Amino acid sequence: MKKATPLVMIHGLMGSLNFYAPRERIRSVAVHTPDLIGYGQMKQSCDEITLVGQAMSVVRYLKEQVGEPCVLLGHSVGGAVAMLVAEAAPEHVRGVINVEGNFTLADAFWCRKIAGLSDEDWHAEHERLVNDPEGWLRNGDITLTAQRVAWARETLANQPRETIQAMARAVVAETSDADYLARIRSVTERGTALFLLAGERSASGWDVPDWVRAAARDYVVQQRVGHMMMLEDPDEFCHIVEDMVDRVERA
Repeated sequence: MKKATPLVMIHGLMGSLNFYAPRERIRSVAVHTPDLIGYGQMKQSCDEITLVGQAMSVVRYLKEQVGEPCVLLGHSVGGAVAMLVAEAAPEHVRGVINVEGNFTLADAFWCRKIAGLSDEDWHAEHERLVNDPEGWLRNGDITLTAQRVAWARETLANQPRETIQAMARAVVAETSDADYLARIRSVTERGTALFLLAGERSASGWDVPDWVRAAARDYVVQQRVGHMMMLEDPDEFCHIVEDMVDRVERA
């Protein structure tokens, strides 16, 4: 029997993607959830944080830990990283699932806010966020449950505030560069299998260029959720993702 293509899931501005146990919900493929530089087990890394640097970190992970072509999933900022990985190392990527990933500065509202704060003001804002996971969920129109609050608390505490701010500044600087979209366009022109996934409440705010939509194999909207769809309804999210990986397999 042919071995299933591995799925490598790249988290966004705040990680990781382990909190909802995707390995237990997606059984048909091997699931990897690596930490980006400055996050989780990579918290102590001294590497400068840039989108390109994060992409190269994932490329190293693919070479050393996966060892075969995979499907990359990138959520939010992780979507930008996933596209850069696919551009830099096409031999390691069979397909990309872009989950409300950053294509333009219009997708970087929160990053622009954080990037514009002084270190002192961001320190205060970060303290407020970490100490109020319920408020963070309410701000995203997410109904509170004990499980969601616990997941939010884990997500908010996963990385130092310095990492979040450095990543936000990298997003603003690099996605505003014309070279960024040119690199993404090269992925679509190469014919890499691309799937787009959005939440029903947040899809209208996702600035996806027309040429990206045209290149995508499918654009799926998960119902009754927003940008943090895997926190609101992880079973449905994983079902959609598993189907997309299967479609890459069958292509």
